Amino acid sequence: MDDDLPPDLPRLRTLETWAAHYLTRIRTRIAAVERQQAQPQPVPAPTAAPVPTAAGPRRARTPDWGITETGVGTSAAEVHRGDCWATGKTLRPVSAERARAELADGMRACAVCCPDRVLNRP
Repeated sequence: MDDDLPPDLPRLRTLETWAAHYLTRIRTRIAAVERQQAQPQPVPAPTAAPVPTAAGPRRARTPDWGITETGVGTSAAEVHRGDCWATGKTLRPVSAERARAELADGMRACAVCCPDRVLNRP
């Protein structure tokens, strides 16, 4: 025999009992769904759809650009893309114009997300 069923009768009987029980559960669920679908569905009143947020409920929107204060003992700042994993929890959101200006003034660009490559495109 080249199948996945056990060769002995006791285990086969156990599987048969389990399969019969599970088939009963499936048939009960099918009957319930058929009854539910046979009932007329109420038409919901039109309501204003909530504005979907990319981050989901109760979560702040991810900014496009940000600045982090880094360094221990000395203050060093870096410009990051908003979705950069290397920002930690200190990302301060800024506009693209502000990020460009900070990079032009000599602020470091993150070595992970390389915002200078994206912001300096024409």
